[in-house]
Amino acid sequence: MAGRASNGESTIYKGADGRWHGYVSVGFTLDGKVDRRHVSSMSRGVVVAKVRELERKRDTGTVSETSTPTVAWWLEHWLTEIAPRRVRQRTLESYESAVRKHLIPGIGRHRLDRLRPEHLDQLYSALLDEGYSPASVLRHHRILSRALTVAVQRGHVPRNVAALVDPPAQRHSDIATALDLGEARAVLEAAATVRNSARWTVALALGLRQSEALALQWKDIDPLAGTLSVRRSIHRVRGGGLVYEEPKTRRSQRTLALPLPLLAALQEHKAAQLGERMLAGYEWHDGDLVFAQPNGRPIDKKTDYDDWTRLLQKAGVRHVRLHDGRHTAATLLLSENVHPRVVMELLGHSQMRTTMDIYSHVMPAMAREAADRMGALLLPGKGGQTATTTATRDDSGRSPEGERPGHRGGAEGTRTPDPHTASVVRYQLRHSPLPTRSGVSEPLTTIQTPAAAPGEGSSPRRRVSGGGRPSCRTPRPAPGRAPARPRGAPR
Repeated sequence: MAGRASNGESTIYKGADGRWHGYVSVGFTLDGKVDRRHVSSMSRGVVVAKVRELERKRDTGTVSETSTPTVAWWLEHWLTEIAPRRVRQRTLESYESAVRKHLIPGIGRHRLDRLRPEHLDQLYSALLDEGYSPASVLRHHRILSRALTVAVQRGHVPRNVAALVDPPAQRHSDIATALDLGEARAVLEAAATVRNSARWTVALALGLRQSEALALQWKDIDPLAGTLSVRRSIHRVRGGGLVYEEPKTRRSQRTLALPLPLLAALQEHKAAQLGERMLAGYEWHDGDLVFAQPNGRPIDKKTDYDDWTRLLQKAGVRHVRLHDGRHTAATLLLSENVHPRVVMELLGHSQMRTTMDIYSHVMPAMAREAADRMGALLLPGKGGQTATTTATRDDSGRSPEGERPGHRGGAEGTRTPDPHTASVVRYQLRHSPLPTRSGVSEPLTTIQTPAAAPGEGSSPRRRVSGGGRPSCRTPRPAPGRAPARPRGAPR
C-alpha cells in the first residue's frame, strides 16, 4: 500500500464510490490558503492525464482560477486596486461614474470568461436609446477595454472582448462654435469695464484652458522677456476641494510669447489687484495668483463660467462655451495663415494630428497655397498665374510690394522662404526704426526692394521714404589694404 503523499505533491487514489480522484496543489488563493484542485473520473488513465495537465499549467503559470469572477467583481477590483495607481483623482472619479452607473448594471452579472461581444452591443444600444451621445458611449467602451486588457494580462480571460466590438463613431460637429473677429472684439470691449478683465484677454489671445488660466501665478509671467509660462492647472476633486496639478503631457508645459497690448493689460491688472490686497488686509490669502477672488483665494470653475456667461450677455454676443474661447484663438490664427505647428505649440496639443483634425475647416488658404505650389511644380508655364497671385493683385493688375507679374519668391535657384517666416520678416522691416547719425531712431515708413531690371546687377537697391536721404558716400577701403586699381589704369 502506497504511503501518504507529502505536502504539495499530487495525489491519485480510488475512492469508496468506485471513481478515481486526483488532487493537485497549484498555488495559493488571494486569502493565503493552499489552492488544491480536484479531478475525478471512472478511468484511472483519464485522472492521470488531468493531473499531469494541471501540473503543466501550474509549472508554466497558466492555471486558471477555481471560480471565475463576474464582470462586476473584476470592475470593482480594477477600479479600487489597480486604476488608482495609474490615473489622477479627477480621472478616477469619471471612471467610477461610468463603471457604477452603467457598466456594472448593464453587464456585471455575466461571468468574466463568458462575456461575449453581443453583450457589449446590447449595452451600447441601450445607452444610445437612453439619449447618451456617441462620444459618451465611446468613453464607456474605452474604460471597459482598459479593464479587460488588465484581465487578459493577468490571465483571468484569454482575450479582450471589447477589442472585437465596434463602438459608436464619434462625429465632430460641423457647427462653428468659435467667435468670429467682430464678436471677439465686442467681448473684449465689454470686458474692459469688469473685474479681472485681463482674464478674458488671456482666454481669447492665448487660448489657455480654463484650468490653466485660473492657476496662473505672477512668477509665471516675465515682463522683461514678454513671456508667459504654463506650469500647472487647478481642479476640484471629491473630498479634496481645489487642488493644483501638473499638466498631463510635456507639451502642455509651455512658454508663450505675450502680445504687447496683453502685457500692458496684465500690468494694469496687477496694479488693480494690489489695491484689492490693501483693502483686504489680513484677510488676503497670498497665493500669488494672477486671477483671484477679492480676498486672493482661487476662483472656482463654476464661478468663472458664470462670469463668462454674463460677459457674453453684456457684449450682445451669442452664447458659446468657455472652452470655445480657446477655439477662437486657434481659428483666428489659422485664418491668418499662421502655420499649424505654431498653433499646436500655442495650444499645447500633444500631437499635430489633434490640431489638424479640429481646425481643418479653417485652413482654406493653406490648401490653396499647396495647390498653387503643386501646379507650379508639375505644370510650369501652363497659364503663368496661380489663384493666390491673382487674388492678391490690386485693381491695376500689379502685384503688391512691387512684385513683378508671374514672379514668386526670390531669384532663380533660391528657395522660397516659409510663408509664416516671410510674413514676420516683412512686418519687422516695415515697422522697425531707421538709425540716424545722431543715434535717434526715425520711423521707417516704407522699405521696397524692387527686383533688378534686365541688364543690371543682382544687388538690389533700397529706397527709403519718410526716413531721410540715403547715404551716397563712397565706402572707404579696409585698414591695411590699398584701394582697388581700376582696370586698364597705368601702374
